[in-house]
Amino acid sequence: MVAVTRLGLLLLLASCSSDAIGPRARPDAGLLDAFVDSSTVEQGPFAKAFALPSDPGPGAVLMTASGEVLALRGYPFPPAQPNDPAFVDGWEVKFDRLLVTVDKLTLSDNPDVSPGDQSLTGGVLAEVDGPWAIDLHKDDPRYKDGKGGAGERAVPIAAIGPKSALKTDGTRYAFGFDVVPATYTGYNVNLGPAALADYGDMVKSGCSVLYAGTATFKGNGCGENDPPFVSMPRVVRFKLCFASPTRYENAQNPDNDPAKAFPNEEHQRGIALKSNASVIAQVTMHTDHPFWESVVHDSPAHFDMLAGRASTVSADAGTPLVTLDQMKGVDLLHFTDALGNAIPWRSCVASYATPDKSTMHFDPLSVPQQPPNGDPSRGLRDAYDFMTYDQSTQGHLNSNGLASVQRRFPSPP
Repeated sequence: MVAVTRLGLLLLLASCSSDAIGPRARPDAGLLDAFVDSSTVEQGPFAKAFALPSDPGPGAVLMTASGEVLALRGYPFPPAQPNDPAFVDGWEVKFDRLLVTVDKLTLSDNPDVSPGDQSLTGGVLAEVDGPWAIDLHKDDPRYKDGKGGAGERAVPIAAIGPKSALKTDGTRYAFGFDVVPATYTGYNVNLGPAALADYGDMVKSGCSVLYAGTATFKGNGCGENDPPFVSMPRVVRFKLCFASPTRYENAQNPDNDPAKAFPNEEHQRGIALKSNASVIAQVTMHTDHPFWESVVHDSPAHFDMLAGRASTVSADAGTPLVTLDQMKGVDLLHFTDALGNAIPWRSCVASYATPDKSTMHFDPLSVPQQPPNGDPSRGLRDAYDFMTYDQSTQGHLNSNGLASVQRRFPSPP
């Protein structure tokens, strides 16, 4: 049987009226229990020693993190089934690491303050502070099955309760969390040596999320022998470091289905605690967002724009490497490769029709734009800004519960 000890995490309580507004309102100080097992990972340069939380039991919340099965297995090409997630331009994308820093897990009063403004809640009733440095590509037998179905895994990172003042009578509480710049002030949840090296680069660069892996072109009969694709590398290593701290507030919760949601929302908001068991609040990071062709949710994913920039980048072990910085200054409305050749649209799956016959481009729709030397807080300047903007929408609750996205980096709304 796993030994159980008490971890001194400070959780915050408040006695806030149900009509209090302000998602970051600070409550009065109080102490709740968080339970952890005795199995720990290497602390390394981190300030706090981490221990994997156990199930805290009835009347409590176990908080986990997942990149879904896609963070573990990547995106095969061709997809096994026609509707499986895939890069429509023929790339198989596999991750070596998917690093994220999560902080300030909160439960707040009254998720339904405003049917038309998801960002508004009552006051914060409980808060667990990290930050937690997590590799979402890593699995462990002690992790939980994820909320997204077969093969998904989720690492427990914290717990609230059960000795809290939170109700178990069906009352729903708004759930929120931060994704913050990489820092050594918190916990190393599961970073091994290679991940720690990448995390050190994240700390230096102020990044909050990092994708590291390999993309291999496996399309067939979709223009691979035509210019400029014939000169595009077929195997590309990538390290995409996103400086995109973001608050995800008042998430919708698929676990509430089939309860009726507000208009224009997919699921009812908030988490309801149970008197006979714990509930899970899974921080879910969708991995496809940075590769979308538009700002519309669940747009088709592409890799050609990145592979084109890798063609003249310094190689590592014979394989070209592309970084997110390579997308700085790249016209998001007219993609070119590193040699200046226009990159056309292409489809390597029968279910995808290219938007038009023009040069490949991102579609910002109504999101404002700025010139390359413009103000990033007023508009998207280039492909770097666009990919970061879409990436910042990737935080969800319990697989696909959308939250209010509150960007804390220079970006248009």
